[in-house]
Amino acid sequence: MMVSAASHQTGASTPSPATSQAPKHAKGSHEPVMLKEVLACLAPQDGETYVDCTFGAGGYSKAILASADCQVIGIDQDPNAIAAGKTLAQTPEFSGLRLVEGNFKDLDTLIAPQTVDGVVFDLGVSSMQLDQAERGFSFRFDGPLDMRMSQSGPSAADLVNTAEEEDLANIIYQFGEERRSRAVARAIVAARAKAPITRTSELADIVRSVVRRSPSGGIDPATRTFQGLRVYLNAELGALESGLLAAERILNPGGRLVVVSFHSLEDRLVKTFLKSRSGRTGSGQSRYFPDSNLSAQRQPTFSAPSGRSLKPRPEEGNFNPRARSARLRFAFRTEVPAWEDQDAGLAPRLDR
Repeated sequence: MMVSAASHQTGASTPSPATSQAPKHAKGSHEPVMLKEVLACLAPQDGETYVDCTFGAGGYSKAILASADCQVIGIDQDPNAIAAGKTLAQTPEFSGLRLVEGNFKDLDTLIAPQTVDGVVFDLGVSSMQLDQAERGFSFRFDGPLDMRMSQSGPSAADLVNTAEEEDLANIIYQFGEERRSRAVARAIVAARAKAPITRTSELADIVRSVVRRSPSGGIDPATRTFQGLRVYLNAELGALESGLLAAERILNPGGRLVVVSFHSLEDRLVKTFLKSRSGRTGSGQSRYFPDSNLSAQRQPTFSAPSGRSLKPRPEEGNFNPRARSARLRFAFRTEVPAWEDQDAGLAPRLDR
């Protein structure tokens, strides 16, 4: 059973995430993943301030503002998300919303000198970005091979057309967990020797030529390669590590940290961070993460009610396929000052 922030602090009865009230969304809208569970863990209270680190279409921010007379700071590095959110922030119903463009790795400096009562991360690419063919995140639609969340810097096309074969193989293996990464890298290099790879459909077909779909079905063979390139290109794991450290610095005592992740690398990083910061020890760390004794001789900065992640309700997975791989972890900030580490050593070495 989920422990709400309110019951953790006051001993009140614990609301079930299945019965927590959340605003209903029109069919066809972008449904925030595990919204009821996020609200139950965050437990919005009147007069408090929260940070939605991945504003996107504003689903979490709207739900938080509808749950209490509070303030929400919405952060997103995608200028399209910020532009769309400005209209929302101008409505009386959501006057408590303030938008900030930037990467959540700089969370504490983006909102400085403010401290807050809750921080929520909804990691990975948003439904809006996936549904826009011109953003190049998905092979469901043919579009330019882009994948840049901030819409600046090198694109995925730049990466696949210029990186050395060994580097491509390492990126696809470490960040996409694709076992056939070397075969994929060879196929990419062979294809680009004939013509530059510029479209999502081209790259997907190249990957499918060397990675076969499982006889039992499963995900598209191109999925892991696309994930690996996107995670590396946007430095997502390094940003997550920095964002968690920043959240530790800005959360008030009793503040709530909620993280929804969608693949194992993200979830492992969050799990390792919370295990270290809450004083828990044990095995199970990823081979990509260096051994660490960060928690030795230190007081815990977080209290994690459970070492296990929460999974979406089966009915949500049926309604929203994106939710099926989601995992939620949450913790409460203690009164112990933030540790002074500038680098927790959690992100894989290849991250940009």
